[in-house]
Amino acid sequence: MRRATPELLERTRLMVEPALIETVGRLPASLALPIRYHFGWIDSAGVPFPNPRHGKGIRPTLALLSAEAVGTEAEVALPGALAVEIVHNFSLVHDDIIDNDPERRHRATVWKAFGAGDAIIAGDAMMLLGLELLLERPTPPRVVAAADLAEATASMIAGQHMDMSFDRSEAVDVDLCWEMVSLKTGALLAHAAAVGAILAGASEGTVGGLRSFGLELGRGFQAIDDLLGIWGDPSVTGKPAGNDLRERKKSIPVAVALASGSRAGERLADLYARERLDDDGIEAAAALVEEAGGRDATVSAARDCMRRAADALRGADIDPQVAEELVDLAAFVVERDF
Repeated sequence: MRRATPELLERTRLMVEPALIETVGRLPASLALPIRYHFGWIDSAGVPFPNPRHGKGIRPTLALLSAEAVGTEAEVALPGALAVEIVHNFSLVHDDIIDNDPERRHRATVWKAFGAGDAIIAGDAMMLLGLELLLERPTPPRVVAAADLAEATASMIAGQHMDMSFDRSEAVDVDLCWEMVSLKTGALLAHAAAVGAILAGASEGTVGGLRSFGLELGRGFQAIDDLLGIWGDPSVTGKPAGNDLRERKKSIPVAVALASGSRAGERLADLYARERLDDDGIEAAAALVEEAGGRDATVSAARDCMRRAADALRGADIDPQVAEELVDLAAFVVERDF
């Protein structure tokens, strides 16, 4: 029987959260403190929250489903699910420093609460902890999974560096922007969608199909995330309205608008040349991005990504019901309100 996405996400939370708490607990207490805070288990004083929820759990859910897709129990993918979730969250801790973001999930980011130094070290510890999880029992599938995670992490870091370099460029080519997205967001989601099958010892062809699905999901995910960065409701995103425009990020809709050759795109370029944007400037920039076609083009591109993701699964030798659940999960991610 086909399972609904909320049911699958809740199953992941119940399976992964206790193991995640135990894993972070292996670290020295002072080092674990900012990590536990980031995951929403405690406040900055170390007082536990009664119902911690650190995110939707898309990546670990992909990992569990990819094991089931090749006929293996979800538990086989648990080390991979934990590892990819920890590595993803390491990137969030560091990204908040790079982007100068003061808030995540409706409260202060780790660097704001504990200082940039502690946040950097906490992120470093999380990255290594993810790899250690896979290598503590170095079976051949786990070694392959660890190598795959390391490669995905390297791609993610390269994508983050590309994203940072865009801040120093007056114009950003739209194709280059999509290349950055494939690295920064797509690579880790591609790993998440494949790691369960890797741990189950599936064939290269099957792993490749799941990986292609995850890559396209990652591209679509980032496209919608870029829209949320401009038009998202702060009560949903946990960040101030128009935050990406405030930071003058050259996200996909902005890159499309700047490259449009339209009058609106030219006016947006003038706004982006300013040292800072006040609230009126942010509102004007959002309107110009939309007028120049950035919003519609990004929505259309995200939907194209989802079609390609579904096509990748049709060519893979996987359980048809799980394939449908993966497509449902992708739709849940990409069809978020903005």
